[in-house]
Amino acid sequence: MNTEIAEKIKNMLVENLRIPADELEYTSELFGDDIGLDSIDSIEIIAGIDNLFGVQMTGAARENFQTIETLTKYVEEHMGE
Repeated sequence: MNTEIAEKIKNMLVENLRIPADELEYTSELFGDDIGLDSIDSIEIIAGIDNLFGVQMTGAARENFQTIETLTKYVEEHMGE
């Protein structure tokens, strides 16, 4: 996992969604019991990923949104497309 990408995603989540940084780990379930994000938050994530990396996530499968690790993997696989 590219930790530079992961840190950028984490910082985006902290800033845009006001998640306390100390509660957010790379393996925290974003939409489960850990963080508890909802579908509106997923729109913010999609926009943030697009702005930071130029990677569009429209139509991306839900499993790509599970954790910072899965978001990082998706970005790594789709950068430069």
